[in-house]
Amino acid sequence: MKNQFLEAGKIVGTHGLKGEVRVDPWCDSAEFLAKFKRLYYKDGTELKVISSRPHKNITIIHLDGVNDVNAADGLRGRVLYINRDDVKLPKGVYFVQDIIGMRTIDCDTGEEYGEVTDVMKTGANDVYQITKDGKEYLIPAIPDVIVERNIEDGILTIRPMKGIFDDED
Repeated sequence: MKNQFLEAGKIVGTHGLKGEVRVDPWCDSAEFLAKFKRLYYKDGTELKVISSRPHKNITIIHLDGVNDVNAADGLRGRVLYINRDDVKLPKGVYFVQDIIGMRTIDCDTGEEYGEVTDVMKTGANDVYQITKDGKEYLIPAIPDVIVERNIEDGILTIRPMKGIFDDED
């Protein structure tokens, strides 16, 4: 089941004296996180964003009701979430949290290879870590390998490259 609220970043400190917080973005970028006018805590509590801006690799956010450095410091360590309904993803783009946990099935044989346990960002393409019976396998998230991502059913259909799942004799 897809989570309505997705981890977006963690408050790592304060910025200035007027209540702004420094957020380490766990999403695509500081710029992406700075676009949101509403953020949330895990329990769904809504936080109104007064202002936000990227600053180097973090996002500086001023939340409604947080008006001084002491109030901001009290939020240090809190994880912020976005509502998936506030994001319109382009076709073929998915939330990492929706990919993790998917069952991986061979499109030709129906063999199940395991579960996606991590998504790694590389320069050229993402790499999915598949885990089964304590063994880990890495598959490139490229069109030659990924046949279909069925987010609703939690199934990743693949056509594996030779050697990825072959055990050595």
